[in-house]
Amino acid sequence: MSRIATVICAAVAVAAGGYWLTQSNNTLPPNLLVGAAEAQEAELDTSTIVEMVQGAEDAPVEIIEYASYTCPHCANFHQGAYKQLKKDFIDTGKVKFTYREVYFDRYGLWASMVARCAGPEKFFGITDLIYQGQSEWTRAGGPTEIVDELRKIGRLAGIDNDQLEACLQDGTRAQTLVAWYQENAERDDVQGTPSFVVNGKKVDNQPYDDFKKLIEDELGS
Repeated sequence: MSRIATVICAAVAVAAGGYWLTQSNNTLPPNLLVGAAEAQEAELDTSTIVEMVQGAEDAPVEIIEYASYTCPHCANFHQGAYKQLKKDFIDTGKVKFTYREVYFDRYGLWASMVARCAGPEKFFGITDLIYQGQSEWTRAGGPTEIVDELRKIGRLAGIDNDQLEACLQDGTRAQTLVAWYQENAERDDVQGTPSFVVNGKKVDNQPYDDFKKLIEDELGS
């Protein structure tokens, strides 16, 4: 089974609802399996997925980051180089920064559904919390324990329980996210994380000083 197919199967599990995630035996009730199958067959419109963007829309440099919430290198980037990038270039109007999730596993998909649950206004703040706590929530235990830890992060960000459950139980949304990721990955040849596209050119992860020079070269400074 391909990596994409594996994640799609995980999306079907989410389509079966938060109910499954809270059951000790991790079984799927028959009626929820039917709902999952219907969600799988539904037409997926990837244009409904909101791009998560920071910075000026007309900035001279556009950076797209592809990252997985379960990737330690991505967590390191967001706790270090990203903060400097934001200060030096995003907040100053020189860089338009777009963050796109990569789903190499179901836990990254669930984290994405929590991060997106309160909309663009809270997305980057929740993303920061997810990366800050990555070593804890990814090692919490099985699926039930991991999703419980992600719920805690969502609640810490001010999302109430009903809203969190609605986000986690939205199976069609989960599969649309996976389809959106697949389209992006194929178009930009995403093989690992974090990876970047700078003004249309694919760029590997690198120390911030090298990244800064690359951006300055694009700016012509």
